Amino acid sequence: MSTVINPGITLATAKRILNQLRHDPRTIAMLLLVPTVLMVLLRFVFNNEMAFSRTAPALLGVFPFVIMFLIASITTLRERTTGTLERLMTLPMGRLDLLFGYAIAFGVLATLQVTIATTVSLLWLGLDIAGSVWTLLLITILDALLGMALGLFVSAFATSEFQAIQFMPVFALPQILLCGLFVPRDAMANVLNWLSDVMPLSYAVDALTAVTVTENWDGTLVRNLIVVAACAILALMLGAATLRRRTP
Repeated sequence: MSTVINPGITLATAKRILNQLRHDPRTIAMLLLVPTVLMVLLRFVFNNEMAFSRTAPALLGVFPFVIMFLIASITTLRERTTGTLERLMTLPMGRLDLLFGYAIAFGVLATLQVTIATTVSLLWLGLDIAGSVWTLLLITILDALLGMALGLFVSAFATSEFQAIQFMPVFALPQILLCGLFVPRDAMANVLNWLSDVMPLSYAVDALTAVTVTENWDGTLVRNLIVVAACAILALMLGAATLRRRTP
């Protein structure tokens, strides 16, 4: 596998994916609007700005994570099963060119997705955080990119879109349950605490929780951001390793 990325090929791949998605308005609507709709629903479920502000930052990371996981895994699987990826791999392009092209395309959509959800939450729903809005945006974008990268990776192990969806309970739901969203991680049983320590979503939720109470960047916050970004890159590298130039 080549470790050299060709910027021209990578950007051309990203442009192709964005053009394809542009002709699928239902997918675009799901990508851009569903997290915002869920945040609105959450606000009216709590019916209290203080309770909403305690929970919303973590969910601003969880919702895009899940949606980008589903969209990326299904979209990539569709290209695998229709032979599009195999035909592309016969061209003079590296695996990393292809995967990072997907990452850029979905990254643009993830940025728009979390920007819309965060803006609505701050300006309309009454979300109040002690930290910087830019820090909140950075963490939620990294979280969405992590979901995207994991979705690209797991698409290699599914043979149908239904199987791709089945991977969500395996890769996504345990992370949601153990990330500290429902119960503080240090209050869990030892084995569950250990499992949460090896799940990247835990570090994203810890970072988002920190933004709600302080505006200071400390070593723990930086470490959490590095872990999330590193896991996303690792998932992309593993996804690139699953690509084949031809069917055996």
